[in-house]
Amino acid sequence: MQRTKIVDVLKRTDYGVDVNIKGWVRTRRGNKNVSFIALNDGSTIHNIQIVVDLAKLDEEKLKTVTTGACISVTGKLVESQGKGQTVEIQADDILIYGGADPETYPLQKKGHSLEFLREIAHLRPRTNTFGAVFRVRHHMAIAIHKFFHDRGFFYFHTPLITASDAEGAGQMFQVTTLDLENIKLTEEGKVDYSDDFFGKPANLTVSGQLEGELAAMALGAIYTFGPTFRAENSNTPRHLSEFWMIEPEVAFNEIEENMQLAQDFIQYCIQWALDNCIDDLNFLAEMYDKELIERLRFVVDNDFVRLPYTEGVKILEEAVSKGYKFEYPVGWGTDLQSEHERYLVEQHFKKPVILTDYPQEIKAFYMKQNDDGKTVRAMDVLFPKIGEIIGGSQREEDFEKLRTRAASMGVPEKDIWWYLDTRRFGTAPHSGFGLGFERLLLFVTGMTNIRDVIPFPRTPKNADF
Repeated sequence: MQRTKIVDVLKRTDYGVDVNIKGWVRTRRGNKNVSFIALNDGSTIHNIQIVVDLAKLDEEKLKTVTTGACISVTGKLVESQGKGQTVEIQADDILIYGGADPETYPLQKKGHSLEFLREIAHLRPRTNTFGAVFRVRHHMAIAIHKFFHDRGFFYFHTPLITASDAEGAGQMFQVTTLDLENIKLTEEGKVDYSDDFFGKPANLTVSGQLEGELAAMALGAIYTFGPTFRAENSNTPRHLSEFWMIEPEVAFNEIEENMQLAQDFIQYCIQWALDNCIDDLNFLAEMYDKELIERLRFVVDNDFVRLPYTEGVKILEEAVSKGYKFEYPVGWGTDLQSEHERYLVEQHFKKPVILTDYPQEIKAFYMKQNDDGKTVRAMDVLFPKIGEIIGGSQREEDFEKLRTRAASMGVPEKDIWWYLDTRRFGTAPHSGFGLGFERLLLFVTGMTNIRDVIPFPRTPKNADF
């Protein structure tokens, strides 16, 4: 008999038919006459209950049906008398694919801490929490592709191995085939890269933005969606060494259109989650964050405030003068911390905020300079609970301005000659932004540690699995 997924069985009302389901045992309880097995196959947060008449099935065989075992069940679909489910299955036959020794299987019925589950990341998708998180992760990826595709954007693949540092951050993973036990040096005592695979230093990318800009200047509107890497020694609940980024780039868009695109995009993704993942979101809200659904609706239902950085700083300084305590000092020219960003969103405006026109000293070389000579057309989208979720800007399209700015920030022209060419040949205004996929997932799932929204987190001193 053909297998039916549990998500589909739970919707059925054609009681009395025979069905076959397969999955992993969550729990088994009962008495000497009857056993109740809760089975889950990953297709939904909900288990289905299997009712086993012990007179019908071999008792020895049933002893191996323990938490974690994988089984196939054939039986009758019946209306459930118990609470919490509408249907259950009366088992006629059970086939055991693989047992799970109760002495050694780490996911027993008792609750486990998220810290412990990180140590067994290969098994944690079998828990309710991580089943929910990874189903939401899938849906967010689908929503992202659908949003851009429906609006005529092209999905553009930028390289993972690069010789440029888009952010000028310098914290990059080096890629090499040199024998690290036996490094050949030049006469000046530097590493000789002539024998290396690319013949020069190469790194894992920190962003696809610069290459994305090149594509936007030909295809009009593109987006990237892929892994990026930062060798930043940050052991915090908000940082990963390997994470996914979404970076749209649009020719002819100026900062206002860029802000609107960011708002439309993020509201679309969150509405998609509410429409398609509500069972998983309700579970996560119940277990981890009672205000989750309310906060998601807060973002979908509110227009985002557009606020110049200078005005934002004034609001924060006023709060300090009235006795509000921040851990970090705030003043014009400082890079705002998440506590400052959250104050603007949660306390002052009670709406998401897009902060614009930052001091050029604290932003990257490629951002368009404003006429005041002090600020650039940067924009950060600020959310409740997490602060900045999107960072972007209108890009500097003037060749001489961009060249001068890059030089003043120590970005060598020989490394970005190809990027400067787009300003040399047929330049045009254009804008874009970057969204860390895992930051979005933190917001949508209510999880508090970024290691819990990616299957196998990569962090300092940790590359297990």
